[in-house]
Amino acid sequence: MRKRGFLLLMALVLTVTPALNVAATTKSEAQNKKNEAQKNLDAVNSNIENIEENKEAVQEEIVEIDAQLVDLLLTVDLITDDIKSKQGEIDVAQAEYEEAKNKEEQQYESMKRRIKFMYERGEKKYIEMFLQSESIADIVNKADYVEQLYEYDRQMLISYQQTKEEEAQLKAKLEEEKDELTEMQEEYVSESKHLQELIDEKKRAIDDFDAQLSAAKKKAGEYQNQIKQQTAVLKQIEAEEAARRKAEEEARKKAEAEAKKKAEEESKKKKDKEKSEDENKDDSSKDSDESSQPDEGSSGGSGGGSASPGDSAKGREIADFARQYVGNPYVAGGTSLTEGCDCSGFTTAVYNHFGYSLPRSSYAQSIYGREVSYSEAQPGDIIYYGGHVGIYIGGGQIVHASTPSTGIKISNALYRSIVTVRRIV
Repeated sequence: MRKRGFLLLMALVLTVTPALNVAATTKSEAQNKKNEAQKNLDAVNSNIENIEENKEAVQEEIVEIDAQLVDLLLTVDLITDDIKSKQGEIDVAQAEYEEAKNKEEQQYESMKRRIKFMYERGEKKYIEMFLQSESIADIVNKADYVEQLYEYDRQMLISYQQTKEEEAQLKAKLEEEKDELTEMQEEYVSESKHLQELIDEKKRAIDDFDAQLSAAKKKAGEYQNQIKQQTAVLKQIEAEEAARRKAEEEARKKAEAEAKKKAEEESKKKKDKEKSEDENKDDSSKDSDESSQPDEGSSGGSGGGSASPGDSAKGREIADFARQYVGNPYVAGGTSLTEGCDCSGFTTAVYNHFGYSLPRSSYAQSIYGREVSYSEAQPGDIIYYGGHVGIYIGGGQIVHASTPSTGIKISNALYRSIVTVRRIV
């Protein structure tokens, strides 16, 4: 009965082994699909980053151009007010010019009438002036008065003429200034239209960027779903492998226990037979001791074969070293274990302490060393999550420089989808 059970157990072990080969093939395919999806996702994310940078640059240009447009429109308003004011000054100058012109004409007509009157009655007037004069001095004074009257008329005419010319010059200057302002106004209005067209063009470019971003983010979502699906497949496969290994181990232990029990029973039967057949107790005892020695050696060899391999000593040393920096700060771009570091800076600094030179970026570390499955992960291995890395410390945990708010911390190794596990030592 025991022999039959043993044979059934061995048959179970043999049937498990082919299933592991099938799982390994499926797991390789799933890992390749996941890596391909991650590669595509990284490319799409890089494209998204470029589109967003270009969009931000255009938005900054719009802000700057819009500020120029606002300033220009304000300038146009001010020039419009200046043109209105200048036109008012021109109207005043025109009115003053017309008034000076009228006075000039009136003065000129008055002079002509006085000159004509004096000319027509000149001799008689002068005779009357001499006859009516009381003395030579009086005659001279009256003659001077006539000359002063002529000079006054002449000066008044010159004054009105000068005023008219000055007003004409002022009006011409004001009209010239108005023309300059009008030209500037037209230029600024044209420039304003150009800036508005430029803003509209930039806004259309932003709309195009938004469409590109929408398409890229949709594609990124598809790749993320693929990664999640393949991660789920990998987890399922690893769970199945673990279950198979557990069943295999239990079958092996059970088989060893059956074999050991059978050997002990056979040894006991042999000893009992020898004891009954040998009448000499001392010889029988001696034979019994000699027959039992090979069994003990066999038992010790079986126990040694059941020992499982331990973790890499160097990997464990690296993991223990990394753990002592838990609580220290996260600093983007940093590589100091005490002053601050980011995720790849943390792994680089830890391995550098042990004489290993790692690439600086998390992506470069994802293809460094050799790949192992998560089920085979040992302390000291680097786990890459896509843009982030941590050091496996065993027990399903990692130590990593997480975020600026949390710093260096210990987390569950499966808190994110694993892309690859890399063994350095």
